[in-house]
Order: sequence, then C-alpha cells, then structure tokens
Amino acid sequence: MSALLEVTGVTKRYPGVVANDNVSLTVNAGEVVALLGENGAGKSTLLKAVFGLIKPDSGEIKIGGTPIVFGDTAGVISRGVGMVHQHFQLVPVMTVAENLILGDEPKRGLFINQKAARAEIIALSKRYGLEVDPDAVIEDLPVGMQQRVEILKALRKDVKLLILDEPTAVLTPQEIDELLGVIRNLAKSGVGVVLITHKLHEVMAVADRVVVLRGGKLVGTTTPKETDEAGLAQMMVGRSVVLQVNRTEAKRGAIVLEVKGLQVRDDRKILSVKGVDLVLHKGEILGVAGVEGNGQRELVEAICGMRHREEGEVLISGVASRDMAPHSVHEAGISHVPEDREKHGLVANYSIADNLVLNQFDQAPFAKGWIRNLGEVAKNAEQLVEKFDIRTPSAFNLASSLSGGNKQKVVVARELSQELPVLVAAQPTRGVDVGSIEFIHNQLISARDNGAGVLLVSAELDEILSLSDRIAVMSGGKIVAIVDSKDADRNYIGRLMAGLKE
Repeated sequence: MSALLEVTGVTKRYPGVVANDNVSLTVNAGEVVALLGENGAGKSTLLKAVFGLIKPDSGEIKIGGTPIVFGDTAGVISRGVGMVHQHFQLVPVMTVAENLILGDEPKRGLFINQKAARAEIIALSKRYGLEVDPDAVIEDLPVGMQQRVEILKALRKDVKLLILDEPTAVLTPQEIDELLGVIRNLAKSGVGVVLITHKLHEVMAVADRVVVLRGGKLVGTTTPKETDEAGLAQMMVGRSVVLQVNRTEAKRGAIVLEVKGLQVRDDRKILSVKGVDLVLHKGEILGVAGVEGNGQRELVEAICGMRHREEGEVLISGVASRDMAPHSVHEAGISHVPEDREKHGLVANYSIADNLVLNQFDQAPFAKGWIRNLGEVAKNAEQLVEKFDIRTPSAFNLASSLSGGNKQKVVVARELSQELPVLVAAQPTRGVDVGSIEFIHNQLISARDNGAGVLLVSAELDEILSLSDRIAVMSGGKIVAIVDSKDADRNYIGRLMAGLKE
C-alpha cells in the first residue's frame, strides 16, 4: 500500500493550549483509518491542518508524497482530498443533480448541459453502489439518501482520500449498515478513508487501523483485531469506561406529563406533529426514537414553550399548560436539555457560573428583588462544576471557552440540579465523547431514580434502547408504536423509524 496522507510531527499551539502535540500518522490507499478522541482532543485542528486551513507551528503534511501548501485549500482538494461533513452542505430546494454539479457545471455553450449532468450522476451512483434519483429534490429525500448525495458530491471530484466526519449521526440502523458497506467498497476500490466517529461498534466493524488522540497527543494506534470497544474507550479517556448502562427496574408512579392530540407546524408552516398522544410517568424514562425530521424537534419545542401549538393539550402534573414562554414552562415543572446547546442551551459570552443559573437568575437564593446575589451564584457554580465534572480552570471563564462535551455538562448540570418533576432531554449526548456520554447517561438514570419523569428524544437508537423503560417510535409526525423496552427489537424499531409497517 502507498501512503496517501503523511502527517509528521505536527504541533499547533493556541494561547493557553497545545491543540496538537507532535502528531504523526499515515493513511494508505485502500484502508480505513478511524480517528478517535475526546472532545477537545485535537481531531478538528488536525483536519484543518490537512486541508490547509491552518498552518502548524511545526511539522509537515504530505499528500501523495508532496508537501501541501498551507492556505491553499483548493489545491488540497484538487489533489484528491474530499470531506463529508456531519452537517450536510446541500441546497434543500435543488435537485440531487443540481447539488452534485454546483460550482462545476457541464456546459453546452452558455447553458448548463442538464442531460450530460444527469448521465454523469447516474454513472457515478452506479459506480460506487450509491443509487440516487438525480431528479429528486433534496428536501423531499430521507436523511439517509441525503447522506448518499453528500458522499457522491465528494466522490465526483475523483477523490483518493475521503474524510467522513460523524457520517452516521442521523441514520437508521439499516442505513448505517448500508453506509458501512459503502465505506468497505470504497476502500476496496483504492480510496483511503478517514472515519471520525464516537460510535465504537462502527469502528470495530469497518476500520483497518485505529488512531487515538488524547489531549492533543497521539496516545496509540491499534486495530480492531487487537482490542475491543472497552479498550478503545479507555485509550480515548485514559480510564476505564462502563459502556453498558446499569439501571434497575423502573418504579413508575403518577403521571407527570400528558400530551393530548398535539398538532404543531414547522418553520415552513407545514404540519409536522400530527395528533401526538403521550403519557409520561414519574420514575420512568420514555424514549422517543426516530430519524431526524419526523417531528421530534417540533414536539419538544411545543412541550417546552418554544413553539406555538396548533391544537392539543400539554398537562404538567395534571395541570394544563397553554402556549407558555420557556421560563413559565420551567416554573411549571419542566427542565429542558435542548438539542442545540449553542443556540438554545447557553449564552456563549456569559460566564459558566451565569449559565448555570440562566433560568433562575431572578429567583432566590440567586437574587433578591432586582439585586443579584453573586456570592450564591459563585457557590452554586463551585458545587456544580465539581459534581458534574465540568473541566474548566474557573467557573468564571466564558462558556465559549469550553469543549463541546463540557458545554453539554453545563446544560445538564443546570437542568438536573433543580430536581423538577419532568425532564425533557433532546439529543443529550450529540457530538460528545464516550466519557461524557457515560456521565450524562448516569445522570439521566439518577434523575429517573430520584422520581423525575424523563422524556428522552434521540436519533441514537442505541441510546434509546439502553436508557428507556418504554419506547415511542415517531415517524411522519406521528407516534407509530409504543413498546416496553423489554420487548424492544432493534431491527423492528429501525424499520418503524424508516416508515415501514413491518
């Protein structure tokens, strides 16, 4: 095998932190290399350097044996490096073909040669076993098909090295299996693949080699034959990690949240929640499983006072809550871990301490009338930083200074520390590393055991299966099934998530 990518002794420093510390790795033609690491381990910095977006303080990066020119991203791409981003870079109102040729359109005179473009896309999809309809509009496609379009968009450039950043984050189990098969076929055809993922079973299934970063340093290189998921987790976080959630039988109590006939429209004014009924009991976790885009976001926002309800009722501990503002919903008894921590969970230019009282800043003991009690704010921050293992030099640093996993811990700490009767947790572990996932899962179980009713909404089926006492499957804006976790079959739920009856 020949080396497509050679990273030698790369070091990159920022004020107060060494993001990459003498990192070296290679990726050969025809192999799949999994790049693992905690949030803040240095993966993103390394990839930015590979693409020429940043210049390391020392070290060298070669593609195909030739050093790259830092700052020349177009040159890196022209040498056969492609990337599929976690968040799709597609234009929703355009067709598959239009997205794939965007910026590099085949021309006939002054006009785009639509026929040639369509024929090229069909040939490309057949070549890589990624069948797509070139005439389909992106916004009408399921998420798994959009992922195919993203990959084809990169492969159209005759890619030799393909970097996949969390490519399975929003896919059903069946779509994940298909994608892993595509990755294997790409490697067989000679393409080198770098896979970035937090899902260790995917690494074990498809990787030829595994490279682990921790604290900016390369701490080990191994293969799936030489280790297991527990071993990989320990390499990532530097300690033993319990990957299986330990939970006792739920002690289900009174109803704390009831949703009746809820109908909600999305941002495009299209009805996305179509008559949903749900009942959540004290002392249980009710998991809502579904592929993103099937109404889960709108359901959560309607419950938590962030979106208008067209029809239906939401009752908190038996009391009907009309279209309240989020602050009022919180006072009525609902804690909310939002799916977008950056947009709805934190104020980036506030301190960590202030973020930890964001929904109580005007309440005792943190305020008396118009006067804030800064001593109590500081005391609360000190306690929660320790209890929830928030990694920061000071609770008075800005929230923007934290890694993704620690930002999520701030949100979880704030919402769980008040012990309200209902906790709505939407995508609570998205984009966080295996150590933080373990911690957050344990906190959700602890909230349940302390008597809260937990509504867990997640696109991660493994998370739903391991945490939930009951599972509601959402597809097409409706609850299509509710099953006890004891009777839950992964493939059956995956099919329901994809909109299949059986």
